[in-house]
Amino acid sequence: MTDKEFLDILHIAERLKDTPRHCTTSQRRTESVAEHSWRISLMALLLRDEFPDADMRRVTDMCVVHDLGECFTGDIPTFLKTDGDRQAEDSLLRRWVSTLPPEVSERLAGLYDEMEKQETTEAKLYKALDKLEALIQHNESPLDTWSENEFELNKTYAFDAVAFSPRLTELRKTILADTVDKIAREGDNKGE
Repeated sequence: MTDKEFLDILHIAERLKDTPRHCTTSQRRTESVAEHSWRISLMALLLRDEFPDADMRRVTDMCVVHDLGECFTGDIPTFLKTDGDRQAEDSLLRRWVSTLPPEVSERLAGLYDEMEKQETTEAKLYKALDKLEALIQHNESPLDTWSENEFELNKTYAFDAVAFSPRLTELRKTILADTVDKIAREGDNKGE
């Protein structure tokens, strides 16, 4: 890969720094897609030793690149994203990936295929971390920034994604306890 090709990839990826997500931070600032991707990558690093049979480097790679399609479409919250939205994002992403240097294109295309199929432990781990991070971020954000449907969604979301792992299932239960505590502590009965 040439320096120009390397920089071109980074210039596209830089868009994620300015691509807002649905969530806010604890300080009420709208988070970026790049921040979300960074934190799920950190989660993979922190959990590395707890999944000795998984290739955690590949999991981290998936975490880093999983939302690159949002460079082209922006972020659409999971509860609003349609199949058409997913197809458009996938199409634009795959078109861009096909223009990259062959070694990069092949690596990314392989990761995206694996992530989409959700057959490997690594793909399941990345997907679970992606969903868990969103829940954690919601628990950190002020309750009045939640949309009405998130009171219930934060209680039910991602249990299916973590079911393959006793460790992540326990983590999801801890996050749920934090959600219930947050709603009770902040005195809002919308979610009950």
